[in-house]
Amino acid sequence: MARNRSVTNIPTLATLLFVLSAASGLTQVRTRTVPLDHPDDLQTRNVKTEVATYKGRQALRVTDDAPTAGDGERLVILRKTDFQDGTIEVDLAGEPGPGAVETARGFVGVAFRVASDGSKYECLYLRPTNGRAEDQVRRNHSVQYISFPDFPWQRLRKEFPEKYESYVDLIPGEWTKVRIEVQGDKARLYVHGAQQPTLVVNDLKQGQGHGAIALWVGPGTVAHFANLRIST
Repeated sequence: MARNRSVTNIPTLATLLFVLSAASGLTQVRTRTVPLDHPDDLQTRNVKTEVATYKGRQALRVTDDAPTAGDGERLVILRKTDFQDGTIEVDLAGEPGPGAVETARGFVGVAFRVASDGSKYECLYLRPTNGRAEDQVRRNHSVQYISFPDFPWQRLRKEFPEKYESYVDLIPGEWTKVRIEVQGDKARLYVHGAQQPTLVVNDLKQGQGHGAIALWVGPGTVAHFANLRIST
């Protein structure tokens, strides 16, 4: 005589599809492009902005407009962004502007987890004129991590030499592809589409907060930004 087998523990096809769908939803990555040509969406601090065509691309030009402003006080905060963990991708170019001092490097980068008033943020940026400098020490300072306001580059270089800076080949004024991956208190900076990061930060100084994304420039800089994408 054939034995009776219970089928109560056998999942139905509908149940399996639901579970698979739910699991897929948990890991789904959403990517969106952030427009840079809507003035109402841009909160500027000590910079001038204008939409321009730069080397064949529509871009947002960002120019230092406050020569006496302190380091870290030149931002374009993107009002309609709120970022904690994920990936930020952007094409950018930076170079010293007309009349910039000799120490200008074309500083250009991206700040994230930015407070609404710009009073604090994390940032990864480039020093384009250092990329092919004849001075090897300058080359070693081609990219930089800072945490505003408590950990400017001067403090980090003094207290943690070489830990928050690195080399990458850069050309002032040339389009450069940048990708920043953030997870918790860790960040990775990728340049030129490389598979390996140029700079690894394992201890973001402000922990695991959230905030806006901002376009970042340093003293004496003229910069261009295009194709900003956020994946979360």
